[in-house]
Amino acid sequence: MATQFYSKRNLQFLLYEVLDVQSLIKYPYFQDHARETFDMVLDSAEQISEKLLKPLLTEMDRKEPQLVNGRIKIHAGMFPILKKFGEDGWINAGFSYEEGGQQIPSTVLSSAAFIFQAANYSSSVFPFLTSGAANLIRSFGSQELKETFTPKMYTGEWQGTMALTEPDAGSSLSDISTTAEPTDSEGVYKIKGQKIYISAGDHDGCDNVIHLMLAKIKGGPSGAKGISLFVVPQKRNSQLIDNDVITAGIYHKMGYKGAPIAHLMIGSNDNTLGYLVGEPHKGLMYMFQMMNEARIGVGMNATAIGTAAYYASLEYAKERPQGRVISDKDIAKPQVQIIRHADVKRMLLFQKAVVEGSLALLTQCSMYADLALVTEGEEREHYHLLLDLLTPIAKSYPSEMCCLTTSAAVQILGGAGYTTDFPVEQFYREARIHPIHEGTTGIHGLDLLGRKMSIKNGKSLQLLVAEILKTIEKASSLDQLKPFAQKLQIYLSKTDTVTKHLLGLASKDVEIFLSDATLYLELFGIMTIAWQWLVQAIKAEKALLAGATGDDFDFYQGKIFTLRYFYEYELVKIDALMKRLLSEDNVTVEMEAAWF
Repeated sequence: MATQFYSKRNLQFLLYEVLDVQSLIKYPYFQDHARETFDMVLDSAEQISEKLLKPLLTEMDRKEPQLVNGRIKIHAGMFPILKKFGEDGWINAGFSYEEGGQQIPSTVLSSAAFIFQAANYSSSVFPFLTSGAANLIRSFGSQELKETFTPKMYTGEWQGTMALTEPDAGSSLSDISTTAEPTDSEGVYKIKGQKIYISAGDHDGCDNVIHLMLAKIKGGPSGAKGISLFVVPQKRNSQLIDNDVITAGIYHKMGYKGAPIAHLMIGSNDNTLGYLVGEPHKGLMYMFQMMNEARIGVGMNATAIGTAAYYASLEYAKERPQGRVISDKDIAKPQVQIIRHADVKRMLLFQKAVVEGSLALLTQCSMYADLALVTEGEEREHYHLLLDLLTPIAKSYPSEMCCLTTSAAVQILGGAGYTTDFPVEQFYREARIHPIHEGTTGIHGLDLLGRKMSIKNGKSLQLLVAEILKTIEKASSLDQLKPFAQKLQIYLSKTDTVTKHLLGLASKDVEIFLSDATLYLELFGIMTIAWQWLVQAIKAEKALLAGATGDDFDFYQGKIFTLRYFYEYELVKIDALMKRLLSEDNVTVEMEAAWF
């Protein structure tokens, strides 16, 4: 197994040199912290990952959870991990002191989560699912709900979930059929229905599972307007009485096998009680808070898995001898390590460009979330709008591209990569879930083009363009980066042309307007990551000009060369996407089902 699964140096570069996360300390909410605090959080995450998570990576994949006598049994190695996450306060670390939290910035906490995910994705999901569910209760639930459920969720004794999907309602949540019928007790309802694909929906590593569940109150509005949010515990009351939530099945997956995914039957015996969160019929709005947080998290998950695969293939490429340099065929000479071959370096650069570019975007999004929390008025709206616009990109670009980067990792190992003797085949399988869950790539394409581009008359896009132009201006002052600044300016203009063209179609034919929204999302993702690479390159180039030496010199040079790669190999893909998006051939709209 590869020894390195992420780069501490790169994470520190992003947090302290690019984002200056220490600047958050000037705000009262974060004033008790310092770089020492942040380093301690990250070091602790690394230690837990090294000692507890990473050693179980392969074993949890081979020995997946099983449904036994109506209860899902997970790997026994998860028990001390769950206990550790609870005891050390990871689940509510970002919450306020009043709620027992530590007020850790999201930028730092999501970076720690990245370390956990890179070490062992399956084991990392349990605590952060609970954190998201608890955050919904604390944000919208009554004081009684908070006091009843969140304390044991914070300690990890109770698992939290997000229970949305149903057999006939996946991305189309307005079609859910789970019902809620009022009882004689205010805010208490009888819930009936079923939910599928519920991550950590049941397992023997906790005493109770707290589902944040969408359902429709009988007699309420139809469609999405009639959806309400409920706390539906697996067991209720302090005595932990059975709440008629039955685990009907467990899904066996191609990857991400260590975490159970359950099929739940609710109210089969007409005895499931659910507790209304907030107001009736506002459930979808409430749930979107958790979903948006989860979407950023999915992008981070994908990036973490892609990062682990990158370092595994990099280590192999440095050690594996194969052939000789293409200009020297003298078989009397020893073979060279495959990292000497240009094609292997291309595949490594591809991985590095995607995972480090994605991580830069995700930490930038986390920084916007922190600033939106601690600022006021127009400034707060500024950060909220930027984060809202970037969320579908931050979720979808890493998710889609890390399917390709993990494939490149397998390719570098050749036949060895296709075997279970090396971890890259597992990373390849685990990466594939991310373009699906928390909204498919197609859904996020519709969200970006159909909704985000027109909110507040396009103000979000204007703010992002302003940020990119600031970066272009800074890069233009550095001789080595000026050509890249000019190139980004050209492609920013091309993106603007495509955007205006597509928005012009919205009032003419909405189906044609949105038919290639996924391709537009791809184009916008490339543009956004190109911006992030120029942001990184500015810091790297300034460090090189200041005389960086040794390992620092190598690190910064790596950044500059990866910028060059991205602009030569990836940014130019916008040209082909632009040609398609400006075309008047509406083949996908006009194709009939019978013709396939």
